Amino acid sequence: MSSTEGDWFKSSYSGGGGGECIEVAIDPAVVRIRDSKDVAGGSLVVTHDAWTAFTAFAKEPR
Repeated sequence: MSSTEGDWFKSSYSGGGGGECIEVAIDPAVVRIRDSKDVAGGSLVVTHDAWTAFTAFAKEPR
């Protein structure tokens, strides 16, 4: 299944300053991640388990 433009949303983990934003599209089989400033530049595709692990890590206090 391919993501359409409507499937993409800005991640809640992106900074609010406007310079470090990513967009995410959650498909049934995978999670797609792209740079919001370069949407034509391709996307990183990861499993749902990898995305869950990444977001858990991002929430950990530093």
